[in-house]
Amino acid sequence: MTSHRPAAVVIMAAGLGTRMKSATPKVLHEIGGRSLVGHAVVTARVLAPEHLVVVVGNGRELVEAHLQALDPDVKTAVQEQQLGTGDAVRAGLTAVPAEFEGSVVVTSGDVPLLQSETLAELVAEHDKQGNAVTVLTARVADPTGYGRIVPGADGTVAAIVEHKDATPEQRQIDEINAGIYVFDAATLRDGLSRLTTDNAQGELYLTDVLSIARNDGKRVGAYVTEDAMQTEGVNDRVQLAALRAELNRRTLDKLMRAGVTIVDPNTTWVDSTVVLAQDVTLLPNTQLHGATTAGSGTTIGPDTTLTDVEIGANATIIRAHGSSSVLGDGASVGPFAYLRPGTKVGVKGKIGTFVETKNTSIGDGAKVPHLTYAGDATIGEGANIGAGTIFANYDGQKKYPTVIGKHSFIGSNSVIVAPRTVADGAYLAAGTALTEDVEPGEIAVARGRQRNIKGWVERKRAGTKTAQAAADALAEGANAATPGDTGEKA
Repeated sequence: MTSHRPAAVVIMAAGLGTRMKSATPKVLHEIGGRSLVGHAVVTARVLAPEHLVVVVGNGRELVEAHLQALDPDVKTAVQEQQLGTGDAVRAGLTAVPAEFEGSVVVTSGDVPLLQSETLAELVAEHDKQGNAVTVLTARVADPTGYGRIVPGADGTVAAIVEHKDATPEQRQIDEINAGIYVFDAATLRDGLSRLTTDNAQGELYLTDVLSIARNDGKRVGAYVTEDAMQTEGVNDRVQLAALRAELNRRTLDKLMRAGVTIVDPNTTWVDSTVVLAQDVTLLPNTQLHGATTAGSGTTIGPDTTLTDVEIGANATIIRAHGSSSVLGDGASVGPFAYLRPGTKVGVKGKIGTFVETKNTSIGDGAKVPHLTYAGDATIGEGANIGAGTIFANYDGQKKYPTVIGKHSFIGSNSVIVAPRTVADGAYLAAGTALTEDVEPGEIAVARGRQRNIKGWVERKRAGTKTAQAAADALAEGANAATPGDTGEKA
């Protein structure tokens, strides 16, 4: 992405996160399809650093396992005690070679809106100015609670003053410290070695490294981002919700500007990991998560939730829930369909109303229109599955497959007891309970012969409304069958 490649990126993610009130480590809470720390890692990875280190602490086993799944090349370092940001970075440097040279980016695992472009610009500005340290800053309307950037006469950073320590004049400064930095590696190592806990919190402050560098006559600069929201961190669930909403707003805005129609952005949620082509339409109350993709001309919604679903072009998904499924071009799903993992629908295939599928492949042009459960099934091209069909794939211990051939027809209210094969061009009569395979061109009929037992209601349900209705109908029929008096004389 940039020729200004940092030697290392250190992501601070060891905090206790007590204000989240959660058994889950703060950095593992998710917004927009990724964990908080996941956003930080993806953003940092675009810079192509030689070393990418995440400093872990609270819930480190969970965090380390998550990072291994997300990016196996990430290195971790443990901050044993919460002794401040300076201590966290010092712990992070133990995971990289002791005397490496170049620039070190320090960022946080709870700033999910930070963009890789912003980090790249920060590093480029650091190199351009020849700074020993460069801090990312932002200007905000209400800087209360933030550290203020005190400018030097030469345009550099003279100091960073915390709000509680600032003078009335300094509190008027609207440029704040975002807590994201680029350091010259030697300057950082030297500054960390000289930190003390001589402060009210008894912690090692990373900002003191800037003061040390400044006092040593080194240049400390700032890069101001115009997008202050990128610097917002998460400390509690209120902030988590606010940033989730803002990330979703930005994601939808980007999609709409790229040619996606979103009818109601207020009720539409799309993860930042989702990829949609031009002329996709999202109707109200739609949620798209994970690795979901959709081709041009597809319409999704309303009232639809899809996770890790691959959708072709010109498909239609209405009032459906689905996960880990693949839908071909022109496929039709819903309303009220449930696509479980392993569902595959071919070109112009159909899954209709009140249909549940699992680990099932539906061929090109095949139809499962309504009121069906299809599990562990392969349904061939052009086949038609009648209403109320059940693929009985589970015997209480094991699951078994069913194969339905091309252009076969399954009559309504059939039960297919797996493992079974219905060959190409075969039929099942309605109401069949299939326990044997069907060969090409055959029709299978497996149901009892109908017999009507006269007088059963009168004998077994005497005195009921049903019995009275039957008696009335019989009497009416008898009267209609008896010739009436025409009134004519012989």
